[in-house]
Formats: sequence, C-alpha cells, structure tokens
Amino acid sequence: MTTTPFKTIALIGKANHDGTRDTLATLQHHLNQQGFEVIIEQRTARQFELADKTKTCALEEIGKHADLAVVVGGDGNMLGAARVLCESDIGVIGVNRGNLGFLTELDPKHALAQLDQVLAGNYLTENRFLLTSEVYSKGELTGSGRAINEVVLHSDKVAHMVEFEVFVDDHFVYSQRSDGLIVATPTGSTAYSLSGGGPILTPELDAISMVPMFPHTLSSRPIVVSGESRIRLRAAIENDQLQISCDGHARMTVNPGDEVIIKKHKHKLRLIQPINYSYFNVLRNKLNWGSRLF
Repeated sequence: MTTTPFKTIALIGKANHDGTRDTLATLQHHLNQQGFEVIIEQRTARQFELADKTKTCALEEIGKHADLAVVVGGDGNMLGAARVLCESDIGVIGVNRGNLGFLTELDPKHALAQLDQVLAGNYLTENRFLLTSEVYSKGELTGSGRAINEVVLHSDKVAHMVEFEVFVDDHFVYSQRSDGLIVATPTGSTAYSLSGGGPILTPELDAISMVPMFPHTLSSRPIVVSGESRIRLRAAIENDQLQISCDGHARMTVNPGDEVIIKKHKHKLRLIQPINYSYFNVLRNKLNWGSRLF
C-alpha cells in the first residue's frame, strides 16, 4: 500500500462501445469535479464529443504526462494499451467492460467509489513482466514483438502440425511435432495457456510456462522454467511457413530453419489494484470455482 497521490489521469478505451463510452464520460466528469487533470487518449477522443479545453495525447506519449492510466474495456483493450505503457513508469488500472476481465478489475457499477479509494492512496501495486520475441533468419533479425500474456509459435494454416526444437538457456529440451507452442507469463497463464491445459501461475512468480498445443505424443506436458530463462525455438526445415503471435495481435513470419528467441522484456507493467484485491477471489469469480463450505 502507498499514500502517494495521483494528479494527472489518462482515460483510454474504445468509445464506439455504448457501455465504454458512458463509463468514459462518467469518469471524465467525476475526475474533473474532483480537481484532477484529465487527459484523453487521442484515438479514444475521436469517438465521442469533448469539451474544447479537454487535453488529448497519443498513447505513446501518455506515460510522459500522466501519473495513472485508466483503461476502460476488456482484457484486449488493456493488453493493447499496456504493451505501450509499460515503457514508462505510469500506473495502469482497468474498468471491466468486456467478458472475463482478469486484468480489468474495477466493476463499472462501483468504479467511481473504487477509483476514489485508489486516488486517495489506498491501492496495491503489482509489477507484471512481459515477454519479448525476436525472429532470426540466417542470423539476421527479421521481426520482434512483445507480449503480456503469451508468445505462440503456430502454423499459418488451420489444424496443421508443425515441427520444431526447444532450447532453454542453450540446453536442448526436446524436438516436437504439434500444432505449436504457447510460451506464457504468469499474467497469461489464465488466458490462451489455460485453454491449452497449462498451469495457473500466481502473478508474483518469476516464471514462464511452455505449453504444447495438441502434441503428437501423450508424454508431452507443460513445463515451467525460470522467468530469467532464454527460450530458443528452431523451426525444422521440413515445415511450411510458420508464425509467431504476441497476445494474439502482432504476428511475425517464421520460415523453415528460422530461430525465435523469447525472454523477459526489460520493462514491467505497473498494474494498480484496489486495496481489497485478491487474486484467488478473481479466480473463483471468473472460473466459477466453489465458494467456502464453512
């Protein structure tokens, strides 16, 4: 817990969604009344009417001008904003206007009261690490990306098996034929990795999971390695063209024989949570786990 107040608040969201637009407008009015300086992200600002004196800023510049960014939407909106905002030391908090909302903790019905508590200094901070991925062809860098949830090696065809080798810190792990491999952070362990049978990792763990996608052997299982590990994937020359996806968004081509390097990103996301936040409460609510019996 910290008592350091925020002074300048940035609002981010896809305002073409009715619920998101209403929440953004309510937040802007409330924060202005409370005396905070409010900045609206430029793409967000284009989608709803603003007062003439409202300040706007490109997403890439928000970290230079604001102390806190409030992202309104689903986890996808949070992921897109956070991949950029992690480059600065800005706090980021989410208001859930999506489905599951593992990263967007504030409930729209109670967002003002919860946000007021945060702005008064009653909050928790979690530093979530990201992954970077780099594709090399004959030793030359051909593409790079970053992910908060996961980096995925897969075919560019539907239901097509691929073959690759996996190394961790230059130690050979295995060669595999499967639909691909999910390399996930603790944050991403409740996303695509979970659907693939991967383990749930609590956010504070310094660990990375590697989850095979429909492997061509029953003995293949997810592996959890140190967060400081350097993971290297080498595509077999027998493959057709493959792809690397970062959070299901940025995609890079991987040709036969190419190598992919995946490791921890140098910057972290400073995620702000309400003072009563509990990760296990989130899991129970989002995954419909049983409540206490007594």
